[in-house]
Amino acid sequence: MVPIRVLHVDDDAPFLELTAAFLTAASDRFSVVSEPTPAAGLDRLAADPVDCVVSDYRMPSSTGIAFLEAVRAEYPALPFILFTGEESAAVANDALAAGATDVLRKRPGTDQFDRLAARIRTAVERHRAQQARRRYQRLLETVDEPT
Repeated sequence: MVPIRVLHVDDDAPFLELTAAFLTAASDRFSVVSEPTPAAGLDRLAADPVDCVVSDYRMPSSTGIAFLEAVRAEYPALPFILFTGEESAAVANDALAAGATDVLRKRPGTDQFDRLAARIRTAVERHRAQQARRRYQRLLETVDEPT
């Protein structure tokens, strides 16, 4: 199985630790790196590629949507899941309009981590399949037709 490297950005340090623990327990495929701010998340992305970004919405220095827009500017196809406690449909709509792969509401209990793990797997597998199709298409375009 191919590993899945996740960057989780949230200003709540205990929640970052809890999420990392549950995701790595959900699957040995997951490797989670955590950052407390969007700026630190962008620095991490520049230095250390990941397969998926998971971000909170409401953070002191920025919003998850502003972070998403910054990520999209440099990494337009990277899976990005907004994992938020916000109950506003407008936040979800804004995130999807800005290019979020998925939006998942935080809920009490541990089921939320199972749902998050499933959404990450789906997003990453879809992204990898799209990349493989693009590589295959480029290969077909570069191969000369037989005469």
